[in-house]
Amino acid sequence: MSDTASAITTTSNRRRNGYRECDDPELGNNLNGSDGHPPETVAWQDRIAHFTWPWFACTMSTAAVAVVIGNTPNRFHGLDTIGKIFFILAIVLFIAFNALIATRFILVPDRFIASLHHPVESLFVGSYWVTVALLLTCMQLYGAPSVGPWLIKALEILFWVYCAAVLIVGVLQYYVLFQLERLKVTNAMPAWIFPIYPLLVVGPLAQTLVPYQPHSAAVKIWFGAIMLQGAGWCVALMMYAMYTQRLMVSALPDPPTRPGMFVSVGPAGYTAHALISLGRQAPKVFGDSELFGVTTLPIGDVIKIIGILAGFFVILFSFWFFCVSTVSVIAGVKQMSFTLNWWAFVFPNAGLTLASIQTGAALESAGINGVCSALTIALVIMWFLCAIANIRAVWIGDIMWPGKDEDKTEHSIKWGAHAA
Repeated sequence: MSDTASAITTTSNRRRNGYRECDDPELGNNLNGSDGHPPETVAWQDRIAHFTWPWFACTMSTAAVAVVIGNTPNRFHGLDTIGKIFFILAIVLFIAFNALIATRFILVPDRFIASLHHPVESLFVGSYWVTVALLLTCMQLYGAPSVGPWLIKALEILFWVYCAAVLIVGVLQYYVLFQLERLKVTNAMPAWIFPIYPLLVVGPLAQTLVPYQPHSAAVKIWFGAIMLQGAGWCVALMMYAMYTQRLMVSALPDPPTRPGMFVSVGPAGYTAHALISLGRQAPKVFGDSELFGVTTLPIGDVIKIIGILAGFFVILFSFWFFCVSTVSVIAGVKQMSFTLNWWAFVFPNAGLTLASIQTGAALESAGINGVCSALTIALVIMWFLCAIANIRAVWIGDIMWPGKDEDKTEHSIKWGAHAA
């Protein structure tokens, strides 16, 4: 059988089996211009047609900075105002990005379904839902003290709506990837965790809500957060294993995409934050009441100790990935150019910072609190660097341009003169 016939047979079998095999989802053939390269000039419609889901990493990072500022120790007058500015900016950007991506799907309706199972772009749908969770957290941090008791009840309802939505999304998105794609372990990347990432911020959201909720609602939210955080953490561990295998048997990601390695910092960071903070809240939530038929122990204190120690057990795992990612980025910094992966400098490291803040509070350590304040300042600086680089990349056409975005392998879907 000739090579051509073999290729046709293989393609036919793939279609018959209902999936597409992806050799390397990080790469794509940028055959969008007449000379085989991205076009030099495009209309504004062409650019909006390439507004992809990874853009919500920007809103996620902006809201994450607001959450960190709202929790950071060593506070000073005006810090809450700075946090509110980031919160309002996150809302404005979230609304604007919703309008832009909706315009994209109106211009090219086929891109909506394609974006939900594309081997790269679809993974970042999770960043949309993480943004929602962080905005809800900010509503409690900055809005509840000024609005009134009705917001407390509204946030309780929104918490459960969010939990239901992201659990469904986490199941369906992985199912679609299992059914329609064949991703290779040698190409594994931290973004494979993204479909379950929204569950990994349920715990941090709950710990912000619990102190202000009526007791009966607080207990339900506390238990729900522990269960959903556990589900997210277990799935993330499986993805960690595949990603680590890739690092062992294959090359590091290309330098422009290496900032995305910091995504691996977030799951352990946010989980440690959730375990320590929810553990510290246990005495007020449960007190000395009976739980699971146990009446001989101070249940709240027991859960507090277990939660804090479990968080301590996990937090250095996050720090280890932070160190590996940092060394890898420094090694390839001369070859780096901006991609939306750069926002991973901010939002995953916000999880590690929040976990460190809880560690300092649990140990009552002024030294750790000082480190956390420094980390908060570093996050704000990184946010500004990423924002400037992002704006510049849009201005010079490095992103939101045919053949240069995460959807560049969607060659079967055309818009204007350009396939991707």
